[in-house]
Amino acid sequence: MNRPLVDGFGRVHRDLRISVTDRCNFRCGYCMPAEGLDWLPRGDLLTFEEIERVARLLVERHGIDSIRLTGGEPTLRANLPELVRLLAALDVDLALTTNGATLRVLAPRLRAAGLRRINVSLDSLYPERFAELTLRDDLPRVLDGIDAALEVGFDPVKVNVVVMRGVNDDELVDFARFGRERGVVVRFIEFMPLDADEAWSDRSVVGQDEIVSAIHAAFPLEPVERSSAPATRFRYADGGGEIGVVASVTRKFCDTCDRVRLTADGQFRNCLFAVDEFDLRGVLRSGAGDDELSSVLAGAVAAKWAGHGIGHVDFIRPARSMSQIGG
Repeated sequence: MNRPLVDGFGRVHRDLRISVTDRCNFRCGYCMPAEGLDWLPRGDLLTFEEIERVARLLVERHGIDSIRLTGGEPTLRANLPELVRLLAALDVDLALTTNGATLRVLAPRLRAAGLRRINVSLDSLYPERFAELTLRDDLPRVLDGIDAALEVGFDPVKVNVVVMRGVNDDELVDFARFGRERGVVVRFIEFMPLDADEAWSDRSVVGQDEIVSAIHAAFPLEPVERSSAPATRFRYADGGGEIGVVASVTRKFCDTCDRVRLTADGQFRNCLFAVDEFDLRGVLRSGAGDDELSSVLAGAVAAKWAGHGIGHVDFIRPARSMSQIGG
């Protein structure tokens, strides 16, 4: 029996984000501290079989129809194409977010396993700035990875750009041009208070209006009707593709959010900014049946807040950084 996941405000949740590892080969300060993190022991990670069980239950009993694999950096998880194969069999909209550094090697295997869409996180097109942000001189590999994703037929290929004032806000038009020339969709993401170094402030946020205005001046844009997706979309007036803006700070979309998250260590989160987590790993490894697991999932979503509260005096910053939660 299909029982939609509904919170106390009537929002139905159909989008599952699964973090398959907390490890990453880049060290972006807004994602993890430059000195790195203490990584989870292998035994603390959910196995592929455990991930597939939770995903299958959410799809078959609760109407989840979209799954995205994240990290950390998901391509660092050994045998990732096997997990993709298991989840692709659930007949959902299956996507993956990656930093792109290993796509030249992995893209064909991921595509053959059943992955159809891919997002590449990339915050600068300037080699020196990219190296400063990631502590890795790997921009050529990432750009080649985007090409590899296009070559094997991922559609669409999206590039996610976290826009930070004084860091990369001078690259807005460059990224727009890059997307038009490469045939990829660029999504500009407002900087959120999930940076591991806790340097975030509202002054570092470049809002949707400013982003759209800068690009519109170079390449005229027109809005696309809003959906439940996190990005507000704009298409180029000349037909040259589109961009998206994820305005989590200046135009929060909590009233239409339909996402839930499963961390690499098996914690279920009903919001990216949740301060409470629900221990699915413990339930799974206790021998619980599907009914008990389903009850935990439904209860977790029912407990979801009205919104994240960024900018309010009572906003509580999550204890985990983005690399530990998953995108």
